[in-house]
Amino acid sequence: MEIGLYTFGDVGRLPGSGKQVGWHERLGNLMEEIELADQVGLDVFGLGEHHRPNYAISSPAVALAGAARTTSSIKLSSAVTVLSSDDPIRVYQDFATLDNITDGRAELMVGRGSFIESFPLFGYELDDYNTLFEEKLAMLLAIDAEEKLRWPGGQHTPQVPGLGVYPRPVGDMPIWIAVGGTPDSAIRAGALGMPLALAVIGGRPRQFKGLTDLYRRAAEQSGEGAKARVSLNVHGFVGEDSQTAADLFFPAQKAVMDQIGRERGWAPQTRAQYDASITPEGAMFVGSPAQITDKILSLREDLSFDRVSIQMAIGMIDHKEMLKAIEVLGTKVAPELRKAG
Repeated sequence: MEIGLYTFGDVGRLPGSGKQVGWHERLGNLMEEIELADQVGLDVFGLGEHHRPNYAISSPAVALAGAARTTSSIKLSSAVTVLSSDDPIRVYQDFATLDNITDGRAELMVGRGSFIESFPLFGYELDDYNTLFEEKLAMLLAIDAEEKLRWPGGQHTPQVPGLGVYPRPVGDMPIWIAVGGTPDSAIRAGALGMPLALAVIGGRPRQFKGLTDLYRRAAEQSGEGAKARVSLNVHGFVGEDSQTAADLFFPAQKAVMDQIGRERGWAPQTRAQYDASITPEGAMFVGSPAQITDKILSLREDLSFDRVSIQMAIGMIDHKEMLKAIEVLGTKVAPELRKAG
């Protein structure tokens, strides 16, 4: 089983000290975090695309390329690339370039995105939210399948009459599809033989068993069962002890969720709600190395996932504390998960 990290590169004021961390400092810190994750043996580091002032990463491929030459083993992935508002040809070229720079360590994760800023920014209509993704995903997979792209064109994409898309990846570059809780999306991913990244940011993780079962069943029925892989993408934080981890993560996580809540009509998060969410059956993976390990292994029995990717850098957490957490995750949690198989 693989374990890794992902982040959107949050910027803002640190809880407690009030220090302002801007885009320049955050991106510099991020390079150090990815480098350390590689050194302590984590399997993957993902960066998510956003176009908001409180996030530093609008171009995951460029940011990942910054870490490419100071890492040697860790896989570098988007988490996610908002394919609906991008050009599939350019997306593929960017990540194929990253794959060559890293000697085959690039991965591409595509999705619709959880925010809508990229749609008006790049001239797309929200009314086309679903058709944009479906058409551009089909085009992306056609690019991956053949060096010369023959694409008939569609409502949102131009015709391409057998032209080459370069460079090509070193080998088979994984293209993941990210989904929330939609059964149709899970079934489509399985039928296409694409690995599935399942976002679990609320409720109870075991409730997602139906989705992972649907995904694997669809893959088997389509003859793609051998390609089926599931990544559980979650919020969490690991510390030397459970109380330290919980207290460090709460103010950062609450600030982000409360901001989103103000935009979407949610009530502010309470500490009681947070504490309930970090229990063994809760959605967030927060605690000591033993607690995180036990929770992952317990859930794996039901959900049959192949990877866990944790968003520890949600909100503003001091860089030194983040480096400590990365080291603990790589040296104390990851080895125990690998022992379990």
